[in-house]
Amino acid sequence: PSSSLKLKSDRSVMRMGNRDMNPQAERDRLLDATLAHVPFDGWSERALRAGELDLGEKPAELLFPGGPHEALAHFSRRADRQMIAALEKADIQGLRRRVAFAVDARLDALDPHREAVRRGLSFLAMPHNAPLGARLLYRTVDDIWYAAGDRSADFSFYTRRGLLAAVVASTTLFWLDDRSEDRAETRAFLDRRLQDVMRIQKARGGLERAGRAAFGPLRILREVARDRYGSGSLRQRQT
Repeated sequence: PSSSLKLKSDRSVMRMGNRDMNPQAERDRLLDATLAHVPFDGWSERALRAGELDLGEKPAELLFPGGPHEALAHFSRRADRQMIAALEKADIQGLRRRVAFAVDARLDALDPHREAVRRGLSFLAMPHNAPLGARLLYRTVDDIWYAAGDRSADFSFYTRRGLLAAVVASTTLFWLDDRSEDRAETRAFLDRRLQDVMRIQKARGGLERAGRAAFGPLRILREVARDRYGSGSLRQRQT
């Protein structure tokens, strides 16, 4: 399957057999069964089939027609949903504190599946899977900023997401090997990285020039944003 897989709506409903089902709940069940096999088989058709056999129910291709690419995308988006739900329940003030809480809450959601995350990063590091990895990372940081209260509608929309993407990626890599109590070292690492992100105004001039470059690092973010929202709906999403 193509790594440019279009991520399906989390709220779609489909009919299977004689009853209506929420496919998100069905995919969650298959994903949970598959996750037990991912540390051994990676994000693969073999892991999906093993999960399917464990459940003894619907063929995996009905729930994840995009195969392991779609299963991994669902895993990432589920962590994003859990992160947003935790942030919505938390009584935390201040943009930086809310962003920090969101990143940490996402790690909470991923913590039971650390090895699956490691295998997922290896999977997405393959050149043909890189576009999917970029889209998943963008959606994560976009959800974090929006849920944290950011409503920027100028160039900082991209700079903030570009900077936070680097923070989320580096913090996740650090967390994978962190064995400190209650993720203390990861939280300290995250705090240091966010100190840099919150100095956006100082870095903005250089990032803006880079963003205009033909191969600037923010070009991918603009393309993914257009892919997610459409060229005419970005400002509407931000207001």
